[in-house]
Amino acid sequence: MSTTFQLDTSTSRANPTPQPMKRLTVPKIRAHKADGETAKPLVMLTAYTARQAQLLDAHCDMLLVGDSLAQVIYGLPTTIPVTLDMMATHAAAVVRGSYHSVVVVDMPFGSYEQSPQQAFESATFLLKQSGAAAVKLEGGAQMAETVSFLNQRGIPVMGHVGLTPQAVNVLGGYAARGRSDAEAEKIVGDARALDEAGAFAIVLEGVLEPIAIEATGAVSCPTIGIGASAQCDGQVLVTEDMLGMFERVPRFVKKYADIAGVIETTVAQYAEEVRGRSFPTPDQTYQPKS
Repeated sequence: MSTTFQLDTSTSRANPTPQPMKRLTVPKIRAHKADGETAKPLVMLTAYTARQAQLLDAHCDMLLVGDSLAQVIYGLPTTIPVTLDMMATHAAAVVRGSYHSVVVVDMPFGSYEQSPQQAFESATFLLKQSGAAAVKLEGGAQMAETVSFLNQRGIPVMGHVGLTPQAVNVLGGYAARGRSDAEAEKIVGDARALDEAGAFAIVLEGVLEPIAIEATGAVSCPTIGIGASAQCDGQVLVTEDMLGMFERVPRFVKKYADIAGVIETTVAQYAEEVRGRSFPTPDQTYQPKS
């Protein structure tokens, strides 16, 4: 799909003026999986800013405003410090920058675990402040009641099982999950519980491939893999990871570009030209009218 850009004179930045079309909906995402099969896998990437959303939107079915912004944007060691206000601010920017994808926003640690009522208050805040279509929360069977509570009150929920980064202090790190029979059984059981509770999709992160395949076959809603299996109903990656913005990334990341290298080379050229007084040139300066 082609997208034209029209200059917004109030901001001097490009805002998308897309071809007329409707944004995808949660029911359409859910309907991608029919009779246990997904003919065309769902595409999902993270987004944290309006401009990033503009560039990703036409190619994705969903944009995830992930709490991974803790590390990617704020340089924090884990996702634990992320707040509702941080998530709402970035989600609003992504909604403004998109027109096609379903925007899903992560519920940060501590904003939903206490009770379904707490989760409802947090989720309504996020959706009202941002305009996002759905929330994502981590946890399996223990969160099924909350997922059902939210779903029944008009809040679509994406689940997340396997490696759950918000539980890093309990898990003891970011190692792949499902290596023991008990853990593998729990992951599949967690996926089933979320599916039965009404989750419209479930992220399977960092699990052994056979477990991801089993979990995908065990649920009626789409599974979104990240470090799982190509047999999942869709895939998600942190955009900055797949673009090559960081040297160190999880092993399940494929780097499709070296954007960090491009930035470094470009900035080095800029610095050299500034120090050599070859920038700016007359083309980048304003001269008196003759």
